[in-house]
Amino acid sequence: MSPSGNDSMPMLEIVVLHPADAGPATEGGADRLYVTSSVEPDLSDRGGLSVDASLVSAICRETDLPVRPLLRLASNATSTGAEFTRLVALGESYLAAGAEGVVFGFLDTDLLIDTDLCRSLSDALPGVPWTFRNVVDQSLEQDRVWRDLHELRNTGLDGVHTAGSPRGLEVGSEDLIARARRDRAAAGLMIASGGLVPEQVPWLALAGITRFRVGASARPGMSYKAFVDARHVRSWRKLLDEQPIRRG
Repeated sequence: MSPSGNDSMPMLEIVVLHPADAGPATEGGADRLYVTSSVEPDLSDRGGLSVDASLVSAICRETDLPVRPLLRLASNATSTGAEFTRLVALGESYLAAGAEGVVFGFLDTDLLIDTDLCRSLSDALPGVPWTFRNVVDQSLEQDRVWRDLHELRNTGLDGVHTAGSPRGLEVGSEDLIARARRDRAAAGLMIASGGLVPEQVPWLALAGITRFRVGASARPGMSYKAFVDARHVRSWRKLLDEQPIRRG
């Protein structure tokens, strides 16, 4: 398994909402846990906000896997200067609670990446690895967005939650695959997420995408009202490990 995103093996990240999710995710073979308050039917994390640091601490006590909580205070793609100090303090509290990294990402009013805010937040959390959240799919200028994402790699950015469309992988997988095939660096950043189903995995893997986030599909009935189930996670683990890894 590859918690750090090593391209020699696929990475399985599981969405965790509660400490009771952490044990089954670990037992089932997950590589990393993504902590958020809620997720709208596994498409994007538009419904998710930051959780209390005490919840992150409780989750970290249930697992030895890397844990990355979401840094987000409002249900939109942007953030304000007034929120910055709160975001930094929250990030520091997550790290003190045992988190390995964080998840954030903001757009400006033109729906382009707010690189200044992202750099400022990463500078305030020096040396902390971070993932850009699915909000990246809301931009209408994907070529510009991916150029900016590449430039943010020197800030600790090591992954991007993306479905290729704000409507999820059912709509965006073809665009995601096309970009991965023509941009190997982008493929290395992508964490396919947003309504991921098993049938999509071989095609994504053939394009060079080796990291996957699973939410509702790790739960009985594909419902966020149910806790993560180790058997569901194990089936995803087996599926990912069966995929050939494209290199170069």
